[in-house]
Amino acid sequence: MGSGQLVAVFGAYGHTGRFVVAELAARGFVPVLSGRNAQTLEELADEHGLEARVASVDDPASLDSALAGTAAVINCAGPFASTVGPVIEAALRAKIPYLDVAAELEANLDTFAHYRERARNAGAVIVPAMAFFGGLGDLLATAAMGDWTEADEAHIAYALSNWHPTAGTRLSGAVSRERRGAHRLRYSGGQWERRTDAAPTLEWTFPEPMGRRPVIGEFTMADVVTVPQHLSIPDVTTYMTAEAARDVTAPHTPAPTATDESGRSNQTFLVDVVVRSGGAERRATAGGQDIYAVTAPLVTEALERVLTGRTKAVGVVSAGEIFDAPDFLHALAPHITLDLVLV
Repeated sequence: MGSGQLVAVFGAYGHTGRFVVAELAARGFVPVLSGRNAQTLEELADEHGLEARVASVDDPASLDSALAGTAAVINCAGPFASTVGPVIEAALRAKIPYLDVAAELEANLDTFAHYRERARNAGAVIVPAMAFFGGLGDLLATAAMGDWTEADEAHIAYALSNWHPTAGTRLSGAVSRERRGAHRLRYSGGQWERRTDAAPTLEWTFPEPMGRRPVIGEFTMADVVTVPQHLSIPDVTTYMTAEAARDVTAPHTPAPTATDESGRSNQTFLVDVVVRSGGAERRATAGGQDIYAVTAPLVTEALERVLTGRTKAVGVVSAGEIFDAPDFLHALAPHITLDLVLV
């Protein structure tokens, strides 16, 4: 457990940030709340009896003050295209691990491209996309690979009962679309393709009782960035159930509403991962409640393992690259159901 270690949470007052703060405290860490909105930050700090440190990505000195004396920093502040670079730089100056919950493709690609060699040379740990999108799918794909050293293709299908986006999700999506323009991204043949055609609508057979559902194919999410960074798989594709895809893009879909005392919504999810090599197929599936809430135990479990040395790599690393994927997934048992089929 955290043993009272200070952990900076940048963007602590955001929807996901609040879940992360609660999970850190539950595990014995002492969250240090940080962000640029002083009033909201102080209100959250007063509510939980925690320290608030106002900081802005435009002010490196304020970030240095926010991270002073902490064991690590978790970045929960989107749009991540704006926050990732400054907060990573502050973490490198402070010589502490950095983790984030970014789902933005471009931000994740930038992190690997700009910091991988520098972080490795410094012996630093930077774990991007340690969240529902990115971290969970990457761990499932790694676990499904088992003893395979390479595979032909990986498919990651998300089934969400609904997708009521937070304000942060909408803002991050807008930033990504602005950077991408009229293109969408697909990872095929070991490289990124920029495409202008519409993503295909397909059908995916999820495990029972869900069964066969229409999905948007090539609904490219952070897993497609993280998986090829460490697994030899030339084709990685993600899919989203069509209803959820419509929810998140519709302008009037409401934000998540809490339905239990922990603040979780009634949204349920299933992540179904299939890897194929030759004629063989392996599968790993995880289910649970609320994609934003489950990000908190994912990133906090990762943090705990980094701080206790239960890691396999340094530098900018994907979840399955730095952690023992099956062991990590089983550690999430209070938060997810898990099914691994290796044949």
